[in-house]
Amino acid sequence: MAKNLHQRLLDAASELFYSQGIQATGIEAIVKHAGTNKMTLYKYFPSKQDLVIAFLRKRDTDFTQWFVENINHKADLPKDKLLAIFEVIEEWMAIPAFRGCAFINATTEFPLEANPVHQLSTEFYDKFKNYISGLAAECGIAQADNLAMQITLLVEGCIVSEQMKHHSGSTHHARQAATILIDTYLQQGG
Repeated sequence: MAKNLHQRLLDAASELFYSQGIQATGIEAIVKHAGTNKMTLYKYFPSKQDLVIAFLRKRDTDFTQWFVENINHKADLPKDKLLAIFEVIEEWMAIPAFRGCAFINATTEFPLEANPVHQLSTEFYDKFKNYISGLAAECGIAQADNLAMQITLLVEGCIVSEQMKHHSGSTHHARQAATILIDTYLQQGG
C-alpha cells in the first residue's frame, strides 16, 4: 500500500506540475488530486522541492525510454535515427496534453543555475545531447559533439515554438536544417 500511495502522490504531482506549472501547483492541490493529506505527502516527500525532483527524475526516465524506443522503432541506421528524432518529437507535440518540455519549463520557473531543479533539467539535456552525439559518431562524424549541439538546439527550438503556437510546423523546418547539417558534416569527411 505504501508504494501505491507514494506512486499516487508522484503521479498526481507530475500531472499537475506539467499541466499547471510547478510554482502554480500547491501542496493542497496535489494531496486533493491524490486523495490523501499533507501529512502523508510529507512522509514520502519531506518538501515540495523533493517532490519536484522526484517528478523530474521520473519524467527523465519515462521520456528517455519512450523516446529511444520510438527512434529505434522508426530507423535502423544512425543517420536515419538522427532524422527520426524530429518525427518522434512531432508525434509527442501532437499529444493533446502537450504543454512543452517539463525540463525547459522547470528552468524558466527555477532560473538560478545552482538550484537542484535547474540542475536536473540541465542534466536531462546533457544526456539528450550525448545520445545525439553517439548517433553522430556512429555515422562517422568526427565533430559529433558539434552536430549534437546543433540538433539539440533545433529540437529545443521546435518544442518552444510548438508550445507558443500549436501546429507551428517547426519540426518540418528543423528536420530540413538537420538534414543540411548532417550532410555537410558527412561531406566534410566527418
